[in-house]
Amino acid sequence: ILLATPRHITESERHSGHFDLAGALTSTLGMVALVYGFIRAAQEGWRDPFTLGSFGAAVVLLFTFVMVERRSQQPITPLHMFADRNRAGTYGIMLSLAAAIFGMFFFLTLFVQDVLGFTPLRAGLAFLPVSAIIAVGAGLASQLLPKYGPKPFMVTGAILAAAGLSWLTQTDVHSTYLGSILGPILVFGLGMGLNFVSLTLMAVSGVPPHEAGAASGMLNATQQVGGSLGLSILVTVFGTASRNEATDQVPKFLSQADPAQRLMFRRTGRLPRPWSDQVLTSGVSTAFIVAAIFAVMAALIALLCIQVRPSDLERLQGPRPTGP
Repeated sequence: ILLATPRHITESERHSGHFDLAGALTSTLGMVALVYGFIRAAQEGWRDPFTLGSFGAAVVLLFTFVMVERRSQQPITPLHMFADRNRAGTYGIMLSLAAAIFGMFFFLTLFVQDVLGFTPLRAGLAFLPVSAIIAVGAGLASQLLPKYGPKPFMVTGAILAAAGLSWLTQTDVHSTYLGSILGPILVFGLGMGLNFVSLTLMAVSGVPPHEAGAASGMLNATQQVGGSLGLSILVTVFGTASRNEATDQVPKFLSQADPAQRLMFRRTGRLPRPWSDQVLTSGVSTAFIVAAIFAVMAALIALLCIQVRPSDLERLQGPRPTGP
């Protein structure tokens, strides 16, 4: 890639400027505080002083970030980009889908290793079909997008992602990879492939050349923020659902356990298998429900906000180069 890039990609024009340090710091620290607040809530509860303090700090820092960006001559995030409903919708879709995809990989990794007994290497190989089907979906979108425009692919892709996640909610302690996991992740991956090309195009379409970096950077930022924030929310949901399931399983376990098992439970506070598998599976399934809701939100944003016709694409992208 390093050798091929200078030959095939023209370097963009350089512009003078300064780095928006205040904007970078307030946005980063604000998101860290927000994510930590959700994680702390999952561990210690919503009334914990550090949980409330973290959320309070997040509000102050993110509000300060907006004020800094409004007054900065060269903001790291030009707020006027959100005035375009198509671009703002694109960022909202990416935020929601990133929350779903980060959650899917995280909790499915827990499930296939802790319940199905996969080794880390085997778990990694189990996700390779997702990468392949994402490439297929992206290829289809690239070929058909000039004819149909980005909106159908955004809506359809988000619906497929929601369908795959909804399918994953049916997993239980008796599920297998081929029977219960492979199908849903292929549906999910196809939906994500349809979306990635469309979202990338819409994020930079119609942007002045000197702001193209900020526009594409915002898309990457919403992906990372959506993943971090979404995963922290899903971990909170997972923790609550797991604790509730454990509360239900403990009396059943104690009624069936032998004295040695009861003694071990009193010493460690941990349920043995298959009871612990049931607790983890219940938490994972509940997290997938919320992840599916994130994907549905992305579909609704695409349906209601994106208003680009196929005939608008060439105008938004600018004139195409001529010649061989």
